[in-house]
Amino acid sequence: MEYRIIKSPSSGTVDILFRRKGSASTIPIENYDAIGLVQGRLIDMVFAADIAEKAAGVVVEDIKGHCPQNLIMIAIFGDTSSVEAAIQEIQYKFKEAKTGEIL
Repeated sequence: MEYRIIKSPSSGTVDILFRRKGSASTIPIENYDAIGLVQGRLIDMVFAADIAEKAAGVVVEDIKGHCPQNLIMIAIFGDTSSVEAAIQEIQYKFKEAKTGEIL
């Protein structure tokens, strides 16, 4: 899994992401100053989206792409500290799952 955080994203970057969103948002995306990007397998991205939304006040969107390895990307929109907290919680929960501490 790969992670990136974009702080103060440019309007062009936001435009790229909004054009590639999977569908219309059911939750309005506003008041964000950071975007977290997470890429991995579909099962991991659904798990990561759930973790992110439960960990911090963020909105998660599926980002469409054409990856021959069948990787999926999600974008996590929110204020910088919330996006950072969401990414940290994703990393923590995946580490827990890998070491077998949770079932």
